[in-house]
Amino acid sequence: MTDPNVSTKNLRSSRLKLILIMLVFLAPIIAAGLLTLSGWQPEGKGNGRPIVPQRSVTDVRVDVDGKPWVWRDSEPRLTLIALPGPGCADHCLQTLALMRNARIVLNANADRLRLLYLGTPPTAPGADGVMPSWKLGSDAADAFGEFRPTEPDTVSAVLIESNGTALSYYPAGFDPSGLRKDMQKVIR
Repeated sequence: MTDPNVSTKNLRSSRLKLILIMLVFLAPIIAAGLLTLSGWQPEGKGNGRPIVPQRSVTDVRVDVDGKPWVWRDSEPRLTLIALPGPGCADHCLQTLALMRNARIVLNANADRLRLLYLGTPPTAPGADGVMPSWKLGSDAADAFGEFRPTEPDTVSAVLIESNGTALSYYPAGFDPSGLRKDMQKVIR
């Protein structure tokens, strides 16, 4: 039943306002649905390459000091894996030092990133100043082999989320400052 004091014009105006308000809230949802159905995905400004399809590494056995590496730590912490090419020497060691420094720049959040080196440790001069920051591990199944560089004296990196999901890959020759920027975005 309608109120005789409310005119038809006011009623239409109120309904139109209600519909417009609903459209304001529904328009972004509809636009997002259409973009998703068309296959469009937003491009982030990350410096690493996304690992597609995403994969979990929780089943990958990596040994550190004779014990299996725990991907899902007691606290949510990411793992940065360094994968050296054959003969990790001066250039590789410099990149490892810059990766370690990127962790240091995280300041209070530095403990939220674990550094894991998978391979033969470098023996170049200065290695004993860089390598104590890294946990040395071995991957007998070579589960990260597709990400390991083949060029001598190079290193690549893989960033693993605290739940064991491989997030991004940094191929040999990557910019360590770009890695630092990515880590500052992810680790807060």
